[in-house]
Amino acid sequence: MKQTIEVTLLPSSAYDDDLIKQIIASELRVLPQDITAIKKLRRSLDARSKQPIYKLLAEVFINENPPVESPEVVYNPITSNKTAHIVGFGPAGMFAALQFIELGIKPIVFERGKTVRDRRFDLKNIMQDHIVNPDSNYCFGEGGAGTYSDGKLYTRATKRGNVKKILRVLVQHGASEDILVDAHPHIGSNKLPNIIEAIRNTILRCGGEIHYNSKITNMIIKDNHITGVVVNNTDEHPVQSLILATGHSARDIYSLLDSKKIFIEAKPFAVGVRIEHPQQLINEMQYHTSENNPLLPPASYNLSCQAGEKGVFSFCMCPGGIIVPASTGADELVINGMSVSKRDSAFANSGFVVSVNEKDFAPFAKAGALAGLHYQQAIEHKAFLAGGSRQTAPAQRVTDFLNNVVSSTLPKSSYIPGIVSYDVAAIFPEAVVASLREGLLTSNKKMRGYITDEAQILAAETRTSSPVRITRDKESGMHVQIQGLFPAGEGAGYAGGIVSAAIDGELAAEAVAKFLR
Repeated sequence: MKQTIEVTLLPSSAYDDDLIKQIIASELRVLPQDITAIKKLRRSLDARSKQPIYKLLAEVFINENPPVESPEVVYNPITSNKTAHIVGFGPAGMFAALQFIELGIKPIVFERGKTVRDRRFDLKNIMQDHIVNPDSNYCFGEGGAGTYSDGKLYTRATKRGNVKKILRVLVQHGASEDILVDAHPHIGSNKLPNIIEAIRNTILRCGGEIHYNSKITNMIIKDNHITGVVVNNTDEHPVQSLILATGHSARDIYSLLDSKKIFIEAKPFAVGVRIEHPQQLINEMQYHTSENNPLLPPASYNLSCQAGEKGVFSFCMCPGGIIVPASTGADELVINGMSVSKRDSAFANSGFVVSVNEKDFAPFAKAGALAGLHYQQAIEHKAFLAGGSRQTAPAQRVTDFLNNVVSSTLPKSSYIPGIVSYDVAAIFPEAVVASLREGLLTSNKKMRGYITDEAQILAAETRTSSPVRITRDKESGMHVQIQGLFPAGEGAGYAGGIVSAAIDGELAAEAVAKFLR
């Protein structure tokens, strides 16, 4: 007999399989020895009451064996001569390549950056020497922007594709099986490199090709068909199809498409700051106690409100994390958050951002489809200058930002390149500043203590999503104008986060296979 049951667990028993079995047996009024298997479906933490609890949804098999499952995806060596090309080796590009292998098509990938291990030297240069390599940084390189900026796997895109399959493939390549169960799964930036290397090895073992340090500098278009790409301004490669999975920071690709009059359009996104608190304060607010419970994870939060016509919301919240420089150019400052698997930093940080749209981009209207991109660049350049023309971040205590006062002192920060006291409001347009201030006041009503002298904001958080959409046909997945061109992932404006980008990559590969047939 099989039964589905949800049980409530104290933190002390949430990860103890023997205790869980006893609790389930008691709930079902059966003997523990009669339970032959427990399949965990979903585990979530509920901290709304004074005593935080876990809720576990499970399938329980009583006096019968569960069906034999083969969760691993089989990747066989390519035997056909069919090929398909991919630009970008982030989540969309990686999962497109894996999907091609499943379909018996050889993937050929061009990645502008370096391998996941070689990227580390350029990240060190940003953090310690303030030197930005435009092709190898926190955004560009094997694994994409998610590799060294957290590894959160939560997504709302459950109807667009097989989320469970994406998670299973990650487990197959080294991720913990906990991501299959946790309501808000997370891998951690310290573990992702090994997983990405394992995915790379699967692709290469099956006959795929991955070319690093290979930047697309031109596209060859004939009669509205893409027929080739130029790599590093010198090497021309013929293509029948091309998945464009370049990520939301590949501004040169947007400019290239625009210069060739290939249809793209400006899209809404969000800009703002990173807000940083001591993790202990967030724990106290969320767990309703000042006592540390080692059985509970570092607390997180999710805030949103409306400030006039604008949405204000927390973004990419990193409990027990650090703030990192995510700039991709020498004259800009962009910051992001990351955390390792243990989330054991003393700080909690989150994007705190305001939605912006075509009305906000009006001063850059002459740029056409690139108006939002230019709006984004202008903020990043102001932040760069405010930080002293380095990767040092302008910062301000939250209380001083609300009172329009430059901070005389700043709290400690996790941001390694350093912070400098500055009037953060001077970096952003007035409408964004007003919305940030209103959003902070509203958030403090939801989380008492969110506004505190111990919290500070750093600028600028601007890469929440792509400022451009590379428009594609809903039915074919192909660009609305160019035959054989398949925009995918965050850079195309159709995904947000690791899992949704991976799903979009799989869908793009399936669309290409149909096109090639």
